[in-house]
Amino acid sequence: MGVVPVQETHDPRPTTRLFAAKWRHEHLRMILIGAILSFAMITMFISLLQDASAKSVTIVDGSSSSVIQTLKDDVTGLLKEQNIVVGPFDSVSMPLTASLEQGSTVVIDRAVGITLQADGKEAATHTTADTVGEALAAMNVTVQADDRVIPSPEEQLQDGMKVTVVRVRSEVVETKHPIAYTVVNKKDDNLESGKQKVVTTGKEGVLVKKTERVFEDGKLVSERIVGNAVSQPAVQQVVAIGTKKKAKVVTLAYEDPKKDENRTLKLNGKTVKVRRLLNNVTLTAYSAGLESTGKSKGDSGYGITASGTTVSEGRTIAVDPKVIPMGWWVYIDGVGFRRAEDTGSAVKGKKIDVYYDNEKHANRFGTKKGYTVYVIGPVKPSAD
Repeated sequence: MGVVPVQETHDPRPTTRLFAAKWRHEHLRMILIGAILSFAMITMFISLLQDASAKSVTIVDGSSSSVIQTLKDDVTGLLKEQNIVVGPFDSVSMPLTASLEQGSTVVIDRAVGITLQADGKEAATHTTADTVGEALAAMNVTVQADDRVIPSPEEQLQDGMKVTVVRVRSEVVETKHPIAYTVVNKKDDNLESGKQKVVTTGKEGVLVKKTERVFEDGKLVSERIVGNAVSQPAVQQVVAIGTKKKAKVVTLAYEDPKKDENRTLKLNGKTVKVRRLLNNVTLTAYSAGLESTGKSKGDSGYGITASGTTVSEGRTIAVDPKVIPMGWWVYIDGVGFRRAEDTGSAVKGKKIDVYYDNEKHANRFGTKKGYTVYVIGPVKPSAD
């Protein structure tokens, strides 16, 4: 008989191992998913914690502005975090050690380099000011009302700009200038023709000019006249011009030269008795001025003779009363008729001092000797 093989049944161990492997696989996946979920939750939790502690801070850097979230506690940390470099001349609105708060604003003013020229000096400097005027104020540079600032104080500052302050000073000075006097000639029929006499002495006036001078940085740049005023008017000079005709030259003739009382003088056909004849008379001249009398116009007794009359050119002479009586008329060769009205300490003997208005002319007259003088008497001869 044949043998029928008996089939072997399944070994239960492989089935158990498969189940265990399957179980481990399922649990490993669960563990992995759990780990991933846990990591995600932890990450989210940390993120939530970070978000909860972050601060919103505004940074204004020059002309730009931005709002950021930061975990930094102070300004220094914030600047490092944002890679912001602050220069040595820049300005930060908060101290670098200041704590940051929610909503804090940090302003950074960037400095610009400028060149300042003022008061004879030029220097390079940095400033965080916005305008030229603000920069000058920050540098304690005083600008007066008349000073000029280039560029204008309202100009916005730019890096590398040159700012110039021009010091402007003005002054008004007074200067005096002479005003020439005019000369007026007037005819005088009491003065011999060809002669002149100063009646009123001319005097220069004074004109005061006011000039405004403008200086920039000590240098004169302009000047203009701002006013004229006459502080003293000129006094015109009045000159008398003689129109009186000169008397004809007289011819002297004596009927009897031995007797003084019988001597006669023919003047224009008229006979005049001569009391006395003086030979070798010395002539000098004088005036009423300071050099001759020691007096000036305005002084008491100026121009008054010893006899009380007022001196008059063409009439007055000073004599020695012992030789020629006061008030008597004489005739001097080459000079003419004159009247003894004055005396003088130096007029002694046969000496006569002839009066002239012009002091310079009197000085130039000098001393003349050898003149003949005819003593007539107290009455002046006339053609009548």
